[in-house]
Amino acid sequence: MGEVEVVREGSGPEVLLVHGGAGPRATWGALAPLADRWTLARVHRRGYPPSPPPQRGQDFEVDARDLVPLFVGRPHVVAHSYGVLGVLIAAAAAPGGVRSLTLIEPPLHHLVPDVPEVARLQRIGDAVLTRGMDADPGELREFLRLCGAPVGDGDLPEDVTAGVRRAHGARRTSEARPRLHAIRDADVPVLVASGGHTAAFEWICDALADVLSAERSVHPGAGHFVAAAPGFADRLEVFLRGSVT
Repeated sequence: MGEVEVVREGSGPEVLLVHGGAGPRATWGALAPLADRWTLARVHRRGYPPSPPPQRGQDFEVDARDLVPLFVGRPHVVAHSYGVLGVLIAAAAAPGGVRSLTLIEPPLHHLVPDVPEVARLQRIGDAVLTRGMDADPGELREFLRLCGAPVGDGDLPEDVTAGVRRAHGARRTSEARPRLHAIRDADVPVLVASGGHTAAFEWICDALADVLSAERSVHPGAGHFVAAAPGFADRLEVFLRGSVT
């Protein structure tokens, strides 16, 4: 299928950045100053140029297979949203290949059963991935707002529509069951971060941090795009420095 592209800048220990539904620039732009002290390696998942397109839609299992070879230098890994799923599967398969994991608002709904806010997030997220622009208009806009898209009351912006079409047909997040115990048992340092903008993601991140015995931080101010929130870059760097072994 061809290899995914990784764009590197900076110097110092490598930090592998794995985006979710939004592209690398939108997801990680606020971390650019860290390139003075770290090598920022921005992965472009399949379907995000210059990487090749996926064969049958976005798939976190395919992401995991793409990522394992990138662990050869034992990088720190920072992942966002859908991108967290592939990272966790890859890290569970090769926990010795990562120096640390920073996990930002992943859609791991199964960790919090029987909580209505989480169940709704799963349902509308799966509907958008399955039906794309044909999803219920109200639920589509709700999901896009939760995911940080600039959605008002008028027509959806062209880039937002393009993002929905790109996500259409993706493997549903409700199918993801990464082997979290393999990561916990390997004593991989983990930071779980959220943006304090919706209860569902706070529930999920609390549960994930508990399962992985992880550090936990909340950074309001940028919605789902937590990497752009005030204080996140500083908190991340403190965590990375504490995980250098």
